[in-house]
Amino acid sequence: MTLFDGIYPFYLQKRKAAVFDISTIIVIVVFLTFACSFLLIIPGIRGRVRLYWTLRVLLSLFVGVAIVVVQFTGDWETGWVKANTSYKSFSDALVNVDIGLHVGLAGVNVTLTGNPVNQVNETINYNEHFAWSFDANYDLSYSKGLEKGLPNPILYVAEKFTSQSPCGVHRQYRISGHYASATLWVAFCAWLISNMLFFMPVLVYGGYMLLVTGAFVIFSLLSFSTVRNSPLCLIQFGTATLHTDYGGSFWLTLVIGLLCFVAGIAVVALHYFNSDLLKTAFDLHEDTVEEYQEMTEVHINPHFVNK
Repeated sequence: MTLFDGIYPFYLQKRKAAVFDISTIIVIVVFLTFACSFLLIIPGIRGRVRLYWTLRVLLSLFVGVAIVVVQFTGDWETGWVKANTSYKSFSDALVNVDIGLHVGLAGVNVTLTGNPVNQVNETINYNEHFAWSFDANYDLSYSKGLEKGLPNPILYVAEKFTSQSPCGVHRQYRISGHYASATLWVAFCAWLISNMLFFMPVLVYGGYMLLVTGAFVIFSLLSFSTVRNSPLCLIQFGTATLHTDYGGSFWLTLVIGLLCFVAGIAVVALHYFNSDLLKTAFDLHEDTVEEYQEMTEVHINPHFVNK
């Protein structure tokens, strides 16, 4: 076999690394739009209420965007290893590379970066995604990777998660990811309800819904953590072994869950021990409460009752 422009003839084309996740960018842009819109009206709010409103809105937007973004990230579980390994089939060439495994709720990303990037007349910089969501077929994605002639290290790592692999972890990771995603969407709905309740004179119920939000966020973590009960097969490249651990998205989700618990407990505690401070923080004055109560009261004309 000979090389032509740095490509083996039986490979279709050079692989390109996936740099950005479009879904994540869209979610962040939407929430940034809401944040910027709020910042435009901040000058119209006077006194200490301006500070309270700023903290409330920005904190709430941070929780909401985090709950949605972690659904699309691929670093719930990550691992890296540096190794000297074969690059492609039918070639004895060895390359020095960094191999990364990034597990998300909807699939895995396998990255391959050369040290240096340019070796064996090619640019070694790959980021391949293999999905296992409801509308995706992981084994089919793996088969297409074989057809495209992906580098051996990527195919070797991806093969560990196929349904036919002796490792037997495909079903566990897939189901755990689905349940974690479902509980996060429930947490997002609870977050929406809590925000609506905070704009009504029923602040304590908004606090309760924050506690519900935090509970479902923690449930998602527990669901994903069950994959640790299934030992992952050794992923070895010569003498080097790729080990994985919880990634940034997992710890961010934990922070969001704890933050919801702290905020919810604070709202409920203030409701029972210092309701005046709670009303001040939410700019809810007595006249507003009385007006709301008057709107919900039913007045009956005794003249019509007597008839």
